[in-house]
Amino acid sequence: MTYSSEPSKVRRSQRDYTLAFKLQVISMVESGQFTYKEAQSHFGIQGKSTVLNWLRKFGNLDWKIPIAMNTPESKIKELEAKLQKLEKELKEERLKREMSETILEVAEEQFGIAIRKKYSPKQLKDLFRKKAVSLSEACRLFGYSRQAYYKQKTSYRTHITRQQDVVSMVIEKRMRMPRLGTRKLYHILKEGFRSKHLKVGRDQLFHILRVNHLLVRPRKSYHKTTNSKHWLKKHSNKVQSLKIIHPEQVWVADITYIPTKSGHNYLSLITDAYSRKIMGYHLSEDLRTEGPLKALKMALSKRRLNGSIIHHSDRGLQYCSYEYQQLLQQNNLITSMTESYDPYQNALAERVNGILKDEFNLEQGFKEHVQALQVVKESIHIYNTERPHYGCNLNTPEFVHKNKSLEFQKLETLM
Repeated sequence: MTYSSEPSKVRRSQRDYTLAFKLQVISMVESGQFTYKEAQSHFGIQGKSTVLNWLRKFGNLDWKIPIAMNTPESKIKELEAKLQKLEKELKEERLKREMSETILEVAEEQFGIAIRKKYSPKQLKDLFRKKAVSLSEACRLFGYSRQAYYKQKTSYRTHITRQQDVVSMVIEKRMRMPRLGTRKLYHILKEGFRSKHLKVGRDQLFHILRVNHLLVRPRKSYHKTTNSKHWLKKHSNKVQSLKIIHPEQVWVADITYIPTKSGHNYLSLITDAYSRKIMGYHLSEDLRTEGPLKALKMALSKRRLNGSIIHHSDRGLQYCSYEYQQLLQQNNLITSMTESYDPYQNALAERVNGILKDEFNLEQGFKEHVQALQVVKESIHIYNTERPHYGCNLNTPEFVHKNKSLEFQKLETLM
């Protein structure tokens, strides 16, 4: 068969090529002797995609997606392209590694932590499970031997078990004191840690609570309950610079709000300034004088010592009322009041309010007055008998109130 030396001068259509010729060309291309473009040029086949159309119509391969031919030249080109791609990826990975190493060096220098040594067996296990690398390769990448891996794995399991034990002990205490701080928790639980052979210090407890999202975040709120703009007599401040040396020397009184769905309830409290014990309380649905009066009567019924007591409060209408002042005089209580609107002049009472509302979740709100009253009663009992107080050298208020001869550093004055 001869072919025209000037194929461009003779226009051909598909009918000019026999089926046998087409199949021959297809066979030569599929065997790798030619690419479809080389076959088209060699046989002088007109049309840019004629041979490709034949391949798609009569060939045995899927020519919808271009594939590389098996000619030596095409293989070399393919390998060269792959090599270029791999060299580029390797260069990028080296650059990433250098950047990561620089970041780690800066972080280790600033925070003093050996980050590259802080791996966990879980990381190696995940790599091994995904079959990304073998265990030996993973250990080599992290700079550890297999022996060190298994040793660390055992230590990691022990660490997790210890954390679970600590968390369960914390949750048990938090069931009664929902927002008790970490330092007080450690004071309560340290004997339990020793009995269970758990080597947990205060800072370690902070870490365990942090990773388990059990740290208590402080809350801020304010609600005015004091109405001091009235014509009733206001008394002077008699506890300013006064040294508090024994229980039932000074009582502090205040009112705080407790939210319910039907509106605010108001909790009246009487607290002993020395022991921090709540001597009396009453939860009422309004701000009338009856609430503070009932709290005072409860406190008087729990007195253990004879002698006069200074009753310190703000200049609220309830504390200046005739009924309240008369009850104080009848029981030999001396009236003392803040001389300004500054809450720091009655800081201890404000602090006790905050503890009850924040640590015992009294501020979260209740469905009704009866439910709020039950929670208040439980919370005050736990506050008095179970919760350690910094002002009592981490003893409970009830313990300090009964043991007035205890020697420890206390806040000497209320100011």
